[in-house]
Amino acid sequence: MLQVSAGPYRIRGVSVGGVYTSMHVPELNALFDLGMPQRSCAAAKRWFLSHGHCDHAGALISMLGIRNLFSSKMPPQVFAPAELVPDLLASLTAARALPRHALEIRAIPMADGEAQPLQPDLWVRAFRTHHRVPSLGYQFFRRVQKLRPEFRHLEGQEIARLRNDGADLFDSIERLELAYATDTLVQVLDSCPSLLRTRVLILECTFLDERKSRATSVAGGHIHLDDLLERADQFENEAIVLMHFSQTYHPSEVHRILARRCPARLRNKLVVFAPQEGPWPG
Repeated sequence: MLQVSAGPYRIRGVSVGGVYTSMHVPELNALFDLGMPQRSCAAAKRWFLSHGHCDHAGALISMLGIRNLFSSKMPPQVFAPAELVPDLLASLTAARALPRHALEIRAIPMADGEAQPLQPDLWVRAFRTHHRVPSLGYQFFRRVQKLRPEFRHLEGQEIARLRNDGADLFDSIERLELAYATDTLVQVLDSCPSLLRTRVLILECTFLDERKSRATSVAGGHIHLDDLLERADQFENEAIVLMHFSQTYHPSEVHRILARRCPARLRNKLVVFAPQEGPWPG
């Protein structure tokens, strides 16, 4: 299992394009996709499925089995594209006959633009990604109260008095914390431009050079590095975690290509979700 840091978040897990992707962010109690069963991530409270392809959803049953070993009384919350949920539940119904024990989830169907509260100050919003099957990405944000400019000159006691009198002193703003977008065309940055302003962006980049053309990348519903290089000046993120690299590339080669091809403004933001040395995991 690989672990990297991006801003205040740790990202743990595996991601190899077409093989398996499963990424755990402990600070959000969130597990993104279920392409490989990982014991150390099974206790995560919230699971987020981007789409139904096996390399992203195929380990759901195994992960529930691992979770049962923990004697967890609460089923995980599984956020998924609404179109996927009926088939997801039907597959669990069929699978229960094999182990003959409960395989329970709390399914939460999501649609483009829909937001769900996770805790008092934390929300998640789904956004449509551009793949060959119904698919979503997920953006986490905190709603915070910010004093309006016209009141910022006031002393604390005066602000408290006005607040007690019912004055409307604050604006509610969204602090964009982390977003996850995989198995998508680069057009996701146009259809959801706030991704470019999110503090930490976890983003697929399946193909990196001329060995796979952009046309091939588009046909598979994936991002090519050339797509991102054209937009290098648009990223305002603190960190961009690139992941879902094709097994065409050795992990160390991924690091070399990105270091060579990316301009400094983009390269300085990158966190590469690939081992520095050795083979791909698994």
